[in-house]
This record gives sequence, C-alpha cells and structure tokens, in this order.
Amino acid sequence: MTQEMSRPNPDELLASIKLDEERSNRGKLKIFFGMCAGVGKTYAMLKAAQVEKLKGIDIVIGYIETHDRKETNQLLHGLEVIPPAINEYKKVLLKEVDIDSIVSRKPEVVLVDELAHTNAPGSRHTKRFQDVMEILDNGINVYTTLNVQHLESRSETVSQITGIVVRETLPDEIFEIADEIELVDLTPDELLQRFSEGKVYSPGQSQEAVRNFFRKGNITALREMALRIVADRVDIQLRQYMQQKRISGPWKSGLRLMVILGASTESVSLIRWAKNLSYTMGATMLALYVEPAKKLSPVQQEKLTRNINLAKQLGAEFISTSGVDYVKAILNIAHKENISHIIIAKPRRRNFLSLFRLGNYINQLVQHSGNIDVYVMGSNITGDEKYQKYSTLPSFSSGFSQYFLSGIITVLLAIAFYPFKNLIGYQVVSFAMLFMISILAIFYGIGPILLSATLCALCWNYFFIPPEFTLHIDKAEDVLMLVMFFTIALLNGILTTRVRKQEKLTRDREERTSALYHLTRDLSLASGMNEVLNVSVSAILKFFSLESAVILQGGNNELHNEIRHESKLKLNESDMSIASWSFFHAGKAGKFTDTLPSSSFTFYPLTGSKMRLGVIAIKHLNAFNADEEIFWDTFKTQVSNALEREFLNDLAIRASILNESEKLYKTLFNSISHELRIPVATIMGATDTLMSIDYNKETYQKLNNEIFTASERLNRLIENLLNMSRIESNRIRPHMDWHDVNDLAAKVTQSLRGELQNFNVELVIPDDTPLVKFDFGLMEQVLQNLVYNATQYAAKGTTIRIKIYYDSHHCYLQVMDRGPGFPPDTIPFVFNKFYRVEGTIPGGTGLGLSIVKGFVEAQNGSVTIENRQNGGARITVKIPSEKPDFERIETPNKE
Repeated sequence: MTQEMSRPNPDELLASIKLDEERSNRGKLKIFFGMCAGVGKTYAMLKAAQVEKLKGIDIVIGYIETHDRKETNQLLHGLEVIPPAINEYKKVLLKEVDIDSIVSRKPEVVLVDELAHTNAPGSRHTKRFQDVMEILDNGINVYTTLNVQHLESRSETVSQITGIVVRETLPDEIFEIADEIELVDLTPDELLQRFSEGKVYSPGQSQEAVRNFFRKGNITALREMALRIVADRVDIQLRQYMQQKRISGPWKSGLRLMVILGASTESVSLIRWAKNLSYTMGATMLALYVEPAKKLSPVQQEKLTRNINLAKQLGAEFISTSGVDYVKAILNIAHKENISHIIIAKPRRRNFLSLFRLGNYINQLVQHSGNIDVYVMGSNITGDEKYQKYSTLPSFSSGFSQYFLSGIITVLLAIAFYPFKNLIGYQVVSFAMLFMISILAIFYGIGPILLSATLCALCWNYFFIPPEFTLHIDKAEDVLMLVMFFTIALLNGILTTRVRKQEKLTRDREERTSALYHLTRDLSLASGMNEVLNVSVSAILKFFSLESAVILQGGNNELHNEIRHESKLKLNESDMSIASWSFFHAGKAGKFTDTLPSSSFTFYPLTGSKMRLGVIAIKHLNAFNADEEIFWDTFKTQVSNALEREFLNDLAIRASILNESEKLYKTLFNSISHELRIPVATIMGATDTLMSIDYNKETYQKLNNEIFTASERLNRLIENLLNMSRIESNRIRPHMDWHDVNDLAAKVTQSLRGELQNFNVELVIPDDTPLVKFDFGLMEQVLQNLVYNATQYAAKGTTIRIKIYYDSHHCYLQVMDRGPGFPPDTIPFVFNKFYRVEGTIPGGTGLGLSIVKGFVEAQNGSVTIENRQNGGARITVKIPSEKPDFERIETPNKE
C-alpha cells in the first residue's frame, strides 16, 4: 500500500513540470507585506535593494513613494531611478510607472512601490498590479509593497473593523502567485510611537490618523490578520512543495486536522469535536467523505448533506473521494494534503463479513498511518443500538429478483449436470459450478453470490458427492474439497463484486468529469452572453434533467426582473424577491434550504472571482445528495466563470467605446469648430461690410460671391455630417436605376466649376460605354467629394483627370491628380472618420473619403487608393452593374 501511495500521478507530474516552466520564463515577485501604512515596508524594500546592489545585482527604481521621510530618502542614494511616465488629468500632472522604459532598460530587479495603486486615467492599465504583471512577463524581477487592507477578500472585513471604506484593492490571486512574501511587522505601541514622533505623517495629520484609522484596537486586529495570512500562505506553500517534489509526508511543521464524516448522526458530534480541537490546537481543518460503492438511502443522503453543510459552516475545507479500499482512500488524501491528525468515529457495527477482513478499518488505518496521529472518537450507544453492534447482518443491496435468479440458475445447473455425473465425475461438476459463480459475480451483488455459493455446496454434496442423496460424506478429502469449494466460490464472488463496484465508482466519476469537460468546452466556444446562457441551460437539462432559469444583474449590481433566455420556469414577484435575496447575500435560498423554503424553486447565486453575476433558479422534486451537490457546485462555478468572462468583455468594450467616443468628440469638436468658424466669419464680415457702406457694383458683386462661397462651404460641411450620420445608422437605401455616366460627370463638373476653373480637367468616357445601374444621388456625392478633394491638394494649373468606363460587369470611376499623393503608411487609414494626413493644408473635416467609402459599399462596390508613378494619386471606384439588354442611347458629343 505504501508503494502505491508514493507512486507519482502522471497528471500531477505533468502539471508540476508545466508550472515550473511557466515560472522559469517570468520574473519573480517579492512583496513586502504589512498590516498598515507606517510599518516600514518601503524602507525595508529599499534596504533589501541596497544589499542586492552590493552583491552586484542590476537593480533600479521604477517607482517609489518616500513621503519625504528622512531615513527612507537616504536609502535612495546610489540607486538608479527610471523617470516615471507623466499623465495629465484635469490639468494636473500625475506620475505613473513607465513600463516601456523599464522593459527597454531590462534590469534584473525593479522596485515598484504601492502595488494596489489605481493608475491615472489614460494609462495603459487601470491598476498598478497590471503594470507589474506585464513587467514580470518580460522576465524582470519585481520588488513591491502591499498593506493587508488592500487584499480584495479582506477589504470588507477591514472596513467593518475600522469604519473606513477601502477603495484601492487587488485580487488575492496576485498575492498568492507571489514568489516571496516578507512580513514587515511592528507592535501597535511601536507604530503609535512612530506616529507621535512624526515619522509617518506630519504632527497634525498623525493626531487625526490616530483618532480614526490607527487606533490601537484597529492596529491589533490588522496585525493579527496580516500574521494569519502569511502563516496560511506558508502552510499552502509547504503542501505545494511536498506535492511537486512528491514527498509523501506528513511534515508536522503545522497542525492540520482531517475529520472523516459519513451519513450517520454521530458525525455531527464528530465534526463539532474536531472543530473545537482545531481551535484549541490552532490548526486548520479538512472534512473528508469517502463515497461508498453502495448507494445511500434518501434518509442517509439527507443526513450526509447536513453533515457536509455543518462542516462547511464551521470553516472546514471539504473534499470528496471514492474507493473500495476505505483506508487507502483516506491515507491518499491525508498524504496529499499534509494532514497531521486524522479524526474518525469508532465503528459501531460488526457483521458476518467482518470476519473475512484482516481486522477492522480502524486497526488498518492506525497500522498504515505512519507519522499521522489518529484520533478515534467513541459514542454513546444505548437501547437497540447496543444490540445492533453485535447482531447486524451484512448490508446487502441486491433486489429480490437477483436472489431468485441466482437460486434458479444454480438449481438448473445442478439438474443439467445430474444425468452426466457418472460420465464426467463429481469433481468436474464442482469446476462448472465455480465457473457459474464467477459469471454471476459479474452481474449480481454479494448477497446473491453468497446464496448461490451455499446452494452449490449443498447441491454438490447432496446429489453428486458419494454417498448420494445425503449430506454425509465418507472421505476426508471430499470433506476438505467441499470446504475449499465453498470458500473459493465465496471469495471469488466477493472479489469479483468488489472489482465491479470499483468499476462503477470509476465510471460515475468519469461521467461527471466528461460532463464538466463538455460544459467547459462548449462554454469556451460560446460567443456572447445569450449563447453562454443557452449552453448553460441546455447542459443543466442534459446532465441534471432539471429545468432552470438564469437571472442576471443589469450592470448596476441589481437583478433584472426578466429572464433573457427561453425557459419553462415562470417566476412571480415573490420568486424574484427570493432571487434578489440570494443575489445580495451570496447564499442559496428557496426550496430545500433554510431560507424561504416555501418557494417552489431553489435559487443559487452565480458569483465570479471579481463580481456577482446573477442567480440561477432550478425546480427539482428531491434535494441534491452530497455527491450531486459537489457536482452541481463545480458545474455552477464553470457557468459563473463563463458569464463573468462575457460581463468583463462587455465592460471592456463599453470602456473602449467611451474612450473612442471621447477621442471622436475632441476630434469632431476641434475640426468642426474650425470649419464652422471660417465660413461664418466670412459671411458675418461680408454682410457687415455691405450693411455699413455703399460700394460700387464690382465690390458689391465680389462680397456677394464671398458670402455664396462661404455658404457653399458651410452647406458642404452640414451635408457631410448628415451623410456620415446616415452611414453609421445604416439608414442608406440605394435606389438603383439605369443612368448615363456622361450625365453624372457633367453635373459634377458643373457644380464644381468654381473650384475647377484653375485646373485642366480631362474627362475620359469611351463612346461605347453603356447605361450603368447605380444610385445617381449617391454617385454624384461620391464623384463630387473625390474631385473636390483633388482640387484642395493638387497645384493650380495641373491636370485633374476623370475617367469612367465599363468592363466585365463593373463600372469603373477614376479621379487622378498631380498633387503630393499619400504617404504609403497612411493609405490604410485615409478612409477612417476624421483622419487627416499630417502636414497637409489646414481645413476640412476628414469626412470626405469616409463618406465615399460608405456610399460605394452601400451599392456593393469598393474603393481603392494608389499613388501615381510621376506624382499624384489615383482613386478608383468599382460598382457592380450588369449590361442592359437594350442598346445605349446615343448622345451628342459636347465640344
């Protein structure tokens, strides 16, 4: 048994190797951990840095907060400081960690103070611990500092103790993955002395702090919390080390109790006694349940569930395992979890099958426990229970049909062989009966096998062993043979049944593992909240045969009053109030619970690692048993993780949209305010001049032209904004019809005659160009924007060529100029809203090409840009259009 338990598990070995590889590729994190501000964490970190520098380690300061403390400032001498990144927020310059400079500098160790700090808006990451994680991913070791109140799991407790809400927190996972924790500790009196001496805050601030947060009782409670967290972490690290190195243990470096609970009433006393013992010894407690091969009755399941819930309420970690070998299953968990003491109840019953065991399981547990202490707790047995202690029959679970069939098969086999007894001999008959018992053991339980073995022995003795038809046996060897026959038949049947039970336990575990695998796979492939909900509800129906309904929060930490997926469950106002209770208190409620049990549904909270997500309601006739409850909790955790992933994705998208909206607003405001100001100022100036002085006709006409030009510019800006709004709201519905491209070109050149008067315009349209199907209004706007854009960037006197032709069921429209063209790296972005190439002439909103792209794509077309060989740009619009069935109508050439 010892060799089997010490054999390494392949999966655990692979996971250990993978973890070692991941740790070797990333930097190491060391946290200087304290109970509160003022204990000297930054001082201790800088002192450690100076020691490392003397050893020749390349160590730099990435960010430090000395708070102008004299002793701390002195430790900065000789250490390289990487300048912080400066972010402006509300006209205030804020300093943050410069991740890029640190990664570029690539030191061995970098100091980053205040791990739980919230970065300024506009920083790469929201929290400083995210900056640290990125630095670690680049293979750089990090020293940092942290107070106990900033741990997410402890912030609420700290708020209750001190009455002050902690705003800056970080996930406990960051603390848990740290490679090293150094506790920086002071007694409450020493810390208060530092405050009185002004070594932490100024005298005025110190007095205020001591009256509020830093009261002696608060400091004592925070100190105890910090010490316990570090002690628990050391215990966890020890167990992880033993598991990675496959050390069987236990190492009694710390006390860890394991109580073995079951489906009996005495387990209640056992659990409470174990809790008292763990409190007295200052030990952590684990509760273990070994799943038997025999299915528990409903009453036993209810007792077991109560015992498990009691253990959890008392703060015990619960583990469930299975195995035919009860002792081996217990010791496997004990060695893996570094258990120092096992607490188990004294066996209350003895039966006939106990005679076949090498002592009871208590003796075996003590014999094989090694360095683990075993506590055996007795119980008060009175009345009928005292009689059961000695008179209980074996616990058989087979039905009457199995007993009946095993008996019939045995009798039929004896009848079948009776005519051939003289031919084959009675010894061969015994072999046939043994073979039959082995076959029955594959299908039936111990009771039917015992019956069959007894009947076989009797039939063999009465009908086959001389003298026949009597139970008397003449030969001593026949007596021995009968005894051996019965013993071998019984043992063979029992051992085969045990193997079958083990196979059933393994199969049940495999089915649950497979169910969780399929759920995890389907949830990982699900995209979007609705798909995750549908996958979850379908999986619950498939694996639990239960109808369910998921009620999610609406993003404001309050439940929605509606179900977002299809469900057969109908929840009334009373049910929704129970769901709200379950959500806010993070506990189950409703049917089969102690909270509002009158409901027809059971409500379970869906809680992720960072947020409460909602509630899941199910309707079942019977409460979950212990194993089903464990399976359900694991199932529910997977669903919660998937929902949290989608919630966080939605939040990230919303944050990105808000960020983009803010950028868009600034760009739009800056661009439009400039574009509006110029034509409005022109109109106002010209109008004011006309109203104040009488001018000659030439001047009057000139001012009117300025007003008209400014009005056109203003109208173009408004049209662009409206067109962009139509594109983004998907309200463009092209009206496709047959049009002559000559009409399109003529109308655009006519409307832009003022802008084109200083250019040579070449219009190239083959005479055989057919009618083309497109939206005339949209294409007019497209060509007008392209030509106008060319007039703004091409030099006066150059040629602007407009070429339109038809080829391969497509109409091609090209606008070419001899302007500066586009820098190659900007071409992928020129169709973006408000995008302007740097260094271009001022003016314009950057919407013209975006509108061109939107209008062309609305007609299932495409637009491309390329630079011409001898300078300038070529913009090509491609619109699909079939050739008309009728001949093109000839139009006169216009000179």
